Amino acid sequence: MNSAGNRELQAKEYLEKHRIMDLLSQLTSFLLFVRPKKPREYLISLLERLRITKVTGVEFPFFMDNSNIVSMFEMMDSSGRGCISFVQYKEALKNLGLCTADEVLNDDGHIITLDKFRDEV
Repeated sequence: MNSAGNRELQAKEYLEKHRIMDLLSQLTSFLLFVRPKKPREYLISLLERLRITKVTGVEFPFFMDNSNIVSMFEMMDSSGRGCISFVQYKEALKNLGLCTADEVLNDDGHIITLDKFRDEV
């Protein structure tokens, strides 16, 4: 294996080991959802809260209140049917960091209503 290929493999392993891509995806999701006026300061604040969580063992503060959850659901339910697909539901949980990309969620065939979405988020 050439040295460039080896460095690329090492970089990939590093990113996977430390879940950097998951973190970046989650931070991006928060940015797009909240759309703060000062995005850099907001990201610094989020990272600081994560650091405090790791040091103290205190659970990471919950970012979303009921109005945020309803808004997110309504964005996914663009047709106003009152439900979303399981795929949308799973993607929302991943984007919010409530499940990992490789976590298996079983589709029980039931529709995902706002109440179910609110309970899970």
